[in-house]
Amino acid sequence: MSIGVALIVLTAALFHAVWNALVKGAEDRVIMLGLIALGHIPAGLVLVAVSPLADPSVWPWMIASVVVHWGYFWLLNVAYRLGDLSLIYPVARGLAPVLVALVAQLWLGEVLPPAAWAGVILVSAGIMILARDAFTGALPFAGLVAALAVGASVGSYSLIDGVGVRLSGNAAAYIGWLFSAKILIVLYIFPTRMDRVRSIPAKQLLIGFAGGLVSGAAYALVLYAKTLAPLGLVSALRETSVIFAALIGVLWFREGPRGRRILASIIVSAGIVVIGANA
Repeated sequence: MSIGVALIVLTAALFHAVWNALVKGAEDRVIMLGLIALGHIPAGLVLVAVSPLADPSVWPWMIASVVVHWGYFWLLNVAYRLGDLSLIYPVARGLAPVLVALVAQLWLGEVLPPAAWAGVILVSAGIMILARDAFTGALPFAGLVAALAVGASVGSYSLIDGVGVRLSGNAAAYIGWLFSAKILIVLYIFPTRMDRVRSIPAKQLLIGFAGGLVSGAAYALVLYAKTLAPLGLVSALRETSVIFAALIGVLWFREGPRGRRILASIIVSAGIVVIGANA
C-alpha cells in the first residue's frame, strides 16, 4: 500500500464518519438513509454512461452487495435508535478489520506479514476501546446485537465488493452499476413514506442528499483502493473513521468520555504508522 492509497482511504474514512453523524442527528433516520442512498445514484449514472458494460461475471457480486447494503442500512437505522453514535459506531466497525483480513487471507490468499497484522490489530484494538461501555451495560442488549449485526454486514460487503471490483477489470464500471442499483433502496423507502418526506424542511432534505454524495465519494474511494492494496489493510485504514466519529460525537453531540477517545486515537494512530511502515 503506497502513501497515496493510504491517504485516499483516510479521506474516505473522514467522509464516512460525516455521513454517519448526519444519520444519527436526523429526526427521521429512515428518510435520511433513503436520501443517503439517493445521493449515490447521480454519480452512478454518470459512471455507467462513460464506462463499458460491467463483465457479466461480476453481476452476482453486485447483486449480493446491494442485498447486503440494504440490510446494512436497515440495521444501522435500528442501531441508532437504540444507542449513541459513540457506542454504536465503534462496535459496528471495530471487528471488521481483523475479520476482513482473516477471511481475505483464508479465502483469497492475501497473506499479510506479521508487522502488517500488528497494525491491523492495533487499529481494531483502539476502536474497541471506544466500544468498551457498549459491552458493560451502556447499550441495551438489543442495541448491542444490532451493532454487531451491522459489523457483520460491513465485513460481508467489504469482502464481496473487494472481490467484485477486482473481477470487473474496471473499477468505474463496477462502482457505477453498484451505485445505480441503490435505486432499489430508494424505491423501498420513499413511495410509502412521502408524507414524512413532505414534513421535513427543504434544508434537511438537501443536507441528506449532500450526505449521500459524501457517502458515495467515500465508498468509491475505498473500492478504488481495493484494486490497489490488500483488503485487510484497506479495511483497517477505513475503520479509522471511528476516530473521526468519536471526535464528532464529542464536539457535535456532546458525548463523552473524552479521555478514552484520546487513548483510542493514539492506539489507532500507532496502527496506522505500523501499516504505513510496512506498505
